[in-house]
Amino acid sequence: MQGVKKLPISIKQTDAYELFMKLADISGKIGRLDEKFKRSILRSDFINTLALKESVQSTRIEGTQVTFTDMVEQTHKANPKWEHIEVNNYQQALISGHERIRNGYPITTRLILELHSNLMEGARGTNVANGEFRKIQNFIGPTNKIEDAVYIPVGANEIESYMENWETFANKHPYGEKLPVEHLNKNEIILDEDSHPLLKVAILHAQFESIHPFLDGNGRLGRILLTLYMVQSKLVSSPIFFVSEELEKQRSRYYHLLNGVRGQKPDWSSWLKFFLNASDRMVDKLTDLLDRAELVATVGLKKCERSIQKDVYLFTFREPNTTAVQVSARFNIAASTARNVLNELDELGLIFKDTSQKRNIEYYNYDVLDLLN
Repeated sequence: MQGVKKLPISIKQTDAYELFMKLADISGKIGRLDEKFKRSILRSDFINTLALKESVQSTRIEGTQVTFTDMVEQTHKANPKWEHIEVNNYQQALISGHERIRNGYPITTRLILELHSNLMEGARGTNVANGEFRKIQNFIGPTNKIEDAVYIPVGANEIESYMENWETFANKHPYGEKLPVEHLNKNEIILDEDSHPLLKVAILHAQFESIHPFLDGNGRLGRILLTLYMVQSKLVSSPIFFVSEELEKQRSRYYHLLNGVRGQKPDWSSWLKFFLNASDRMVDKLTDLLDRAELVATVGLKKCERSIQKDVYLFTFREPNTTAVQVSARFNIAASTARNVLNELDELGLIFKDTSQKRNIEYYNYDVLDLLN
């Protein structure tokens, strides 16, 4: 199969009715999750940890075997393995992208190139093309022979044109001009740039993967953009809605349905149903996770006697593996004071002190690890 049509897309009327019914329910759930998160005592402290979990799940889709616990345990280790570098890069790109959007920058080609450079820094794959669209033809397949390819993306000379179309669909034309629809079936429902953001993010993700603009890192970057677009479109106020965990569970179907939107007869309905169902399951999981994390934090805070204990305890929801040096820097207190507070939390049974080390002792919040594993 070769190439992909430009956006927007169209789907059968019967499929559209089913999607719109499902969409209303899921959209409401996401809104309630966002409101719950805004009121949470964990809020910003938990975003970092959720981002790390998403980073692990997304890289696992690419075949990496690293786990959330692996990442937490290696936090303060020197000379990380390439798997750890990839996950850390993903997390940093996600955080950096959110910072840009929070400051009013939309998702543009310029930001995408910048995030790709962050994502690929020191990781496996080609380093010569970091932050640059590919200059050669690539393909997706089981071998390194193009004749075995299951899909051949658009040519390198077409990438800029396709990405410009992608960017306009994402952000709309600055002067209100609509994207052409002449290539679409007149008897079908058109999903254009004015469609619901949850449908748009599903379309944008699939289209980005089909354009496959980079030599490496397309899948990971595509899933970062998915999360960032949810924030840009104001479906959520913080980068808390991650779908990679559900996509990773059905990896083969995920790739199969992405492939289905390509070629001359794209099946967008099946992909959109799959994405909405994955989002539905994920919003239920995230809501449950936040409820359980809130309960753990509330019980733990009641055991704390001083405000600094409470602050440091909540900080361990952000950094489940922390040190006195890290706490000292975060709260601008002496390292000895930080050490004392961490030891007090250990004595209260809220965190675990790893006494196997004599220097740079690490303290673990295993309740957080239990929640996220």
